[in-house]
Amino acid sequence: RKTLAMLMWFLKHELNFKTMQLFYNSEIKNGDSTFFFDKEESKHIVKVLRKKESDKIFITNGLGYLFESEIILASEKKCEVKIIKETFQQPDTFYTHIAVAPTKMNDRLEWFLEKATEIGIHEITPIICDHSERKVYKIDRAEKIIQAAMKQSLHYYLPKINEPISLSHFVKSNIDGQKFIAHCEETDKKSFQKEIAKNEKVTILIGPEGDFSTKEINLAIANQFIPVTLGNTRLRTETAALVACHTIALLNE
Repeated sequence: RKTLAMLMWFLKHELNFKTMQLFYNSEIKNGDSTFFFDKEESKHIVKVLRKKESDKIFITNGLGYLFESEIILASEKKCEVKIIKETFQQPDTFYTHIAVAPTKMNDRLEWFLEKATEIGIHEITPIICDHSERKVYKIDRAEKIIQAAMKQSLHYYLPKINEPISLSHFVKSNIDGQKFIAHCEETDKKSFQKEIAKNEKVTILIGPEGDFSTKEINLAIANQFIPVTLGNTRLRTETAALVACHTIALLNE
């Protein structure tokens, strides 16, 4: 419904939806009448995209605002726009937080970040586990992937990605809402799809390829995480994380 609402908004304003480009800049804020892009972004807008004065540009600050603007100075060093209209999109009534173990190959986790952002994830935390194949994860590139996916999918809220944390510290932290751990051990588990509630904050732990250790599972359960299954098949880490994200999104449509 949200995507349809955005499409109708663009059609109303006689935009070509297929060629619509959304820019992201965290510095722009509601109430601004003009805005300057930095040198790098200005060069991209003017030289690469060949935008010129009087061209329209749409910008989001990742906080729910969409700014319709018009270029008034097409400079490669300091492109300036005039804000014509700003629109605020109300945040979702639900909240999806996936805590996932970084995969051995970076591209697999990056695939998850991109697709989950398109679907509508709100927060991601890389967790370091006993069986983790990757013990260190830098989020600089991840932030850029999330920003690009947000722009491509025309979202106005930028998902939050946290610094990596050990699973033992994460499960003991103050986490609101429903809490789940998805694992593969043959123990009593509930169906994630049946347990999640609509319009709730949901946090789910997704382990590495070698799964969580028994010690980690017991620690999570001791901290009120409910053990769940995501289905009858054994899923890769990034697939399991995306299935969880999509399941929450479908429930809240």
